[in-house]
Amino acid sequence: MIDESHQHHGHGGWREGGETHFRVDIVSEAFAGKSRLERHRLVNAALAQELADRVHALAIAAKAPGEA
Repeated sequence: MIDESHQHHGHGGWREGGETHFRVDIVSEAFAGKSRLERHRLVNAALAQELADRVHALAIAAKAPGEA
């Protein structure tokens, strides 16, 4: 996960101290044969506890092995 909060200073959801806007790039066999929406749902479910408290935005790039 990459904390991109500093890029959103002053925007909605931003808070002092950061940890509000993240980007995650993930490759997993679990994504094989899944649509983009299904992949995002899997990532959101896995990070549900972390997302519930402080995270305002999460950009997701989820791919199966071998995908560009």
